[in-house]
Amino acid sequence: MSILVIGSTGTVGSQVIAKLADSGADVRALTRSPEKAQFPRGVTAIKGDLMDVDTVRTALKGVSSLFLLVPNGPDELTQAINTLSLARDARVRGIVYLSVTRSDIYTDVPHFTAKYSVERMIEQLNLPATILRPSYFFQNDVTQKAPLLGAGIYGSPVGGKGVSMVDTRDIADAAVKELLRREHADTPLPRELYELVGPDSLDGPTLAAIWSEALSRPVRYGGDDLDAFEKLLGTFAPGWKAYEMRLMMARYQHDGAAASSADIQRLTELLGHAPRSYRDFANETVGIWQN
Repeated sequence: MSILVIGSTGTVGSQVIAKLADSGADVRALTRSPEKAQFPRGVTAIKGDLMDVDTVRTALKGVSSLFLLVPNGPDELTQAINTLSLARDARVRGIVYLSVTRSDIYTDVPHFTAKYSVERMIEQLNLPATILRPSYFFQNDVTQKAPLLGAGIYGSPVGGKGVSMVDTRDIADAAVKELLRREHADTPLPRELYELVGPDSLDGPTLAAIWSEALSRPVRYGGDDLDAFEKLLGTFAPGWKAYEMRLMMARYQHDGAAASSADIQRLTELLGHAPRSYRDFANETVGIWQN
């Protein structure tokens, strides 16, 4: 029996692959280009594309557990629904699906609504799955390097309500723990849902202050101008994606995404340690930049 990882080459998926390989699990990684993939020893690269049903059907043969991460995009919902249907046909016994926090609330943000539709499918079909709902990734802010080091600005317009951002290492740890728990169970396990969050609710000014401390220089929050944010993203991303990120930031500004103490405690129990803090991430990142 083996674990198939879909979304194997991204920030989260690559960490899931590495941790599963370290555990000694039999791991397969779906990728469009196996010849270019650089996976750890023992991981089998499987050629496939989520829009090519036959390749996914083939990849799922003999698979007992599945990690499903579908990148945000216009075809995200079709890819996820089809893949889960194929997994059901293949009698996969354990599934870990990467959704997003507030998937059921931010209904005007396309990838949130797409992921919530997948959650509903999992629930209605009673699939043996763990749904992981991560918040905004700490590691997204690595792209802030130029404005932070240049103009001394933290530019992500997250607003003043607070977002309980999460480290991708905690996401990968949670995914691997649930994959292995399901893989080693004698029978399919009931559905579970975890909010993947950090220990602190972070707003724009607080984030700027953290970076100011880490860099030992003044850093200010760039403000809540969503027009400027969309325009900047549009210089290197498709228009649909720039607008979608604008919609997400608008919801952060209006509603926030602060975790409850119960969510933090439940995640702590799953991880076996407290979620990593943004301050530690910022200090680590500055150390990397300086070296």
